[in-house]
Amino acid sequence: MDRADLSRPFKLGPVSLFKSASTVSLLTLASRITGLVRELLMASTFGASAMTDAFNVAFRIPNLFRRLFAEGAFSQAFVPVLATTRAQRGDEATHVLIDHVATLLAWTLVLTCVLGVAGAPVLVWTIASGLKQSPQGFEAAVLMTRWMFPYIACMSLVALASGVLNTWKRFAVPAATPVLLNVAMIAAAWWGAPWFRAQGLEPIYAMAAGVMLGGVLQLGVQVPALRRLGLLPRIGLGWTRLRASATDPGCRSVLRLMLPALVGVSVAQISLVINTQIASHLIPGSVSWLGYADRLMEFPTALLGVALGVVLVPQLAAAKAASDTAQYSAMLDWGLRLVVLLAVPSAAALLVFAQPLVATVYHYGAFTDRDVQQTTTALMGYGAGLVGLVAIKVLAPGFYASQDIRTPVRIAVVVLVLTQVLNVALVPWLQHAGLALSIGIGALINALWLLHGLRRGGNYRPLPGWGVFALKVLAASALLAAFLACAAWVVPWTALRADALRRVVLLALVLAGGALVYFGVLRLAGVQLRQLLRR
Repeated sequence: MDRADLSRPFKLGPVSLFKSASTVSLLTLASRITGLVRELLMASTFGASAMTDAFNVAFRIPNLFRRLFAEGAFSQAFVPVLATTRAQRGDEATHVLIDHVATLLAWTLVLTCVLGVAGAPVLVWTIASGLKQSPQGFEAAVLMTRWMFPYIACMSLVALASGVLNTWKRFAVPAATPVLLNVAMIAAAWWGAPWFRAQGLEPIYAMAAGVMLGGVLQLGVQVPALRRLGLLPRIGLGWTRLRASATDPGCRSVLRLMLPALVGVSVAQISLVINTQIASHLIPGSVSWLGYADRLMEFPTALLGVALGVVLVPQLAAAKAASDTAQYSAMLDWGLRLVVLLAVPSAAALLVFAQPLVATVYHYGAFTDRDVQQTTTALMGYGAGLVGLVAIKVLAPGFYASQDIRTPVRIAVVVLVLTQVLNVALVPWLQHAGLALSIGIGALINALWLLHGLRRGGNYRPLPGWGVFALKVLAASALLAAFLACAAWVVPWTALRADALRRVVLLALVLAGGALVYFGVLRLAGVQLRQLLRR
């Protein structure tokens, strides 16, 4: 296929935009469902202990760097430059940019992985020195960090491929690939852990092997998708190609944008490091309880926030490049209305219905009643800030598409300081749940600040009808919360541990009933959902 044949109108219409977001959301749903199966198996097999804390810390280290190099600073800088280059200079120039960026990224990742494997003890101590309360746990975390560190190389190259595919409006493959990590880790927990135990090895090590297998599989499925488009990067291995890549104007634009983005993403990761460090000094299991709660939080944040962010960034960048300010503002308005429509009731559900969710998903095998309670309090803390966590995924792209990364960075730095002040006040009182609540409150402040910045800069002008729409959503969410609170009180969710099937069926019925209550009230209030989604 000739690359020139790939050129298509870049701008997506409203229906196409919703269709793309729906595709990403559905595939993300599959990822989150398999992710919950993964966490259920981990919880029932390993419970919450010093060794599960060790795995969570070890897995968090490559994930931290992945968020810096992959969907963090790199994606925030790469996708807007890629979209602008394609809109203004065409596909051939864009493919040259892809080759040069891939070359620089590959060399950077090789160096990073070598340093990460060698410096694993220092990294573990920096993130979770409290693991030294259990010497075995600390040593296990170091070993698993070394096994899993190359995972960042796979995922950073996946981010490069995903940015290219999303720019060419091929959203399915990037959205589906996280399922492969979950499948690999499910296999590790189901078959790998018993095999390791039979060999006299620590079973938790099987999960580290599953992570690496998942990273390789995710990278592998990107290759055919890129090859079909004629966009498979050519990575230069020689000094001449490396120098040519470093002097490419497009690469320099990416690097220039990455510097402030790196600071911004680093702020979020510094907050994560601080929270992990604090949690490691609390009672054993605290890191794991936060991790289990975070997995449940990924459902609403990924299904709505990540899906909208993935779809909006290249489209907002194209609208900005075409100086189409009306389309730019309208897409932001559409995304924010979806955030309010779906994140507000989700937050209400997490605040009043957290224990049934945690019990139904995790309460098996080695996962005790106490683990249910501790994970529930963490989930409620995260839930308090769910609207902010999701809204950031829509608001931040409004700045990235304009290649303004400095403003979100400045906001993130101030919010980091505020979050740590909240930790000082809340952790002595709420323990690990205080860490989750601090993050939730910080996310709300961050989102409101980003919204103010977009409005003040004239990039976002809300369309009419916001006040009435918000009141209707709040009223429907209040009735939903009342319904779920009754269900949480009437059914003995923890006591149904021995009757897992009944508990799952009850949960499904309650959630379906809650959806009927919420959307039924909205319909009676006159909210035209189909018109909103297709606007």
